[in-house]
Amino acid sequence: MQKSKPLVDPVTGFSYPKAWVAACRDREQLALAASGLGMLTASGKVLRRGFTTGTTAAAACKAAVLSLKYPVDSVSVRLPCGISLNVPVQGSGGRAGASKFAGDYPGDATAGLLFVAEAEIRDGGVTLETGEGIGRFSRDTPRGRSGEPAISPPALQEIMEAITEGMEMTGIPGVAITLTVPGGKDVATKTLNPRLGILGGISVLGTTGLVEPWDDHMAGSVKERVAAAGRVVITTGRLGLRYSRLHFPDHEIVLAGSRIGEALGAARGEIILSGLPGLVLKFLFPGILEGTGCLTVEELAQTPVFPEKMEEAFAIARTKYPFLRVVILSRNGEIVGDSG
Repeated sequence: MQKSKPLVDPVTGFSYPKAWVAACRDREQLALAASGLGMLTASGKVLRRGFTTGTTAAAACKAAVLSLKYPVDSVSVRLPCGISLNVPVQGSGGRAGASKFAGDYPGDATAGLLFVAEAEIRDGGVTLETGEGIGRFSRDTPRGRSGEPAISPPALQEIMEAITEGMEMTGIPGVAITLTVPGGKDVATKTLNPRLGILGGISVLGTTGLVEPWDDHMAGSVKERVAAAGRVVITTGRLGLRYSRLHFPDHEIVLAGSRIGEALGAARGEIILSGLPGLVLKFLFPGILEGTGCLTVEELAQTPVFPEKMEEAFAIARTKYPFLRVVILSRNGEIVGDSG
């Protein structure tokens, strides 16, 4: 008898334990998990992933291009993680809108926001302008220069690829697109953007193109994954997940987000905390920014005092978590600090 193939999450590469798969009796839900648009939890429940602001923007832009030729109500968008999905849109006459889908993540401040793109035919090339509701950097930061729109490189690439696909599908030689988010300015006040030096609207982001779901079932799944692993790396975000896999290929990599403490409490064997400095160092050393004049750890990392502050955090970790090795990564994957 041929053995059944393991169920693998195409977004994270995590191979779901057989017990988790057996606990889910709904074939449609398992298919959702297999597609990457859902995440299977230890209880057998499947949580829906949402769309990032980058994916929503890309869908609106592609729809605007297509609608120069014909009305559209859905577009396919290829995500940075490599999978494609269909996003509902409404587009006609060069104007299109897509609503931000949060999936099973009730804390998503941008849920339901409408992204609007307007396209005009040009002789050649692509011009992308941002307007109402999309924030701009008010000062130079590690993420962008003063005056630039707050669009991350992966999200910008996703948007530009979607626009290019729309042009290829319609035979249009070039377009000028204006992207706006009505209501984005008000929503941005509920996010970290003001602290990050981003004013006037939301950020357009997305490392994978999908938003991770979260509820009590997810918290349990994180604990289950950590507890079941003999050698585990806890990480806080998508970049940390990607680079930790490269640095520690023989470990189980678990994305814990801000729930570092819960993940550490479930650990049984060798454990590494690896990721970008923000969440990791703030967790270990809550007062790390005091007296530095910096508003974020990301800004602190660009100053001469950062190595000293990082070592202070490592010293705290050695005392409080003697079993823990802490590895700090840069945004391009380099190891900038190692408590080991």
